[in-house]
Amino acid sequence: MNPLLQRLQPYPFERLKQLFATVTPSANHAPISLGIGEPRHATPQLVLDALASSTAALSSYPATAGIPALRQSCANWVQRRYGLTLNPDNQILPINGSREALFAFAQTVLDGSKVGATVVCPNPFYQIYEGAALLAGAQAFYAPSDPALNFNIDWGKVPEAVWKNTQLLFVCSPGNPTGSVMPLEDWKTLFELSDRYGFVIASDECYSEIYFREEPPLGGLEASYKLGRTDYKNLVAFTSLSKRSNVPGMRSGFVAGDVDLLKQFLLYRTYHGSAMSGMVQAASIAAWNDEAHVVANRDMYRQKFAAVTPLLAQVLDVKLPDAAFYLWAAVPGGDDQAFARDLLAQYNVTVLPGSFLARESQGFNPGAGRIRMALVAETQECMQAAQRIVEFIQRP
Repeated sequence: MNPLLQRLQPYPFERLKQLFATVTPSANHAPISLGIGEPRHATPQLVLDALASSTAALSSYPATAGIPALRQSCANWVQRRYGLTLNPDNQILPINGSREALFAFAQTVLDGSKVGATVVCPNPFYQIYEGAALLAGAQAFYAPSDPALNFNIDWGKVPEAVWKNTQLLFVCSPGNPTGSVMPLEDWKTLFELSDRYGFVIASDECYSEIYFREEPPLGGLEASYKLGRTDYKNLVAFTSLSKRSNVPGMRSGFVAGDVDLLKQFLLYRTYHGSAMSGMVQAASIAAWNDEAHVVANRDMYRQKFAAVTPLLAQVLDVKLPDAAFYLWAAVPGGDDQAFARDLLAQYNVTVLPGSFLARESQGFNPGAGRIRMALVAETQECMQAAQRIVEFIQRP
């Protein structure tokens, strides 16, 4: 067996299962889960119609690069969303969801044979970043989010010795679990560091279309363009339809950016067998070409967060995030695992301990004392969960 598999840590939901192993959920309350960040709004009819009308595509092997019409629809979306003109022939590549692509991209760009090969990850983080680094033979450095910086990262605190060995940096903006959006000044810092040390930036932007301010979240390619880096050197952005269009089971997205990196990534994917089904390509075109369902989806989240956040803010240290569909709250007493365990036992509400989403590094775990709540259910169910949490905290 691959010995690197032994370096992997249990996934957060495995740890949650272990935490709850001895807990008997309250029988007086119907179960409500805010634990898993899986979209639960209805799939748009236009996507379902496109899937139903494209079954003929099953009779042919799909190309790894996807059909030109799909790449063009992705390029058109980038133009509408960010005002950028990309070449669909060499600057865009379809992927089977951002998760598999983030992992595969790391295998493409990392050289684990080099002593000290390092991947810099935000902390807390999406665990695929860490797993991708470890299975490529690299080590991870965890850069903690800072509540004083709107849960962004002070990149200046990453030691130079780390940067010298860094081959890949994962950025997640809007962030999971914090919902923070990285400002242009931080992008400028990262691009300067990338130029100095030669590392690649993988920008995970799967939550970019769920936001609560008037201004849409800044994207990595957009930041690069604004700073005069029109070749997007050493930068690849990852986006997905899962959250934008409520189709997590379709596993569809695309990557865009540096032509040279995408050429090598396409080569890797060709051998890896990562071609997207023709049916999914047809449905993806329909989704990328339509914005009305995205606006409606965002409005549902905005209404939900507007109702739930003030209620929880009465008893928790929590505020409306910039984007994404999570609330990242500090819990009374600071024990996130005990909070989650007792909440399930007394009120049958599931939340995810923040310490499960982070690593202890540099002497502390930046997720400890916090919980992540995914407001993916309908508003009424989320409100009921919030009311139970308020009662749980206020209970003598």
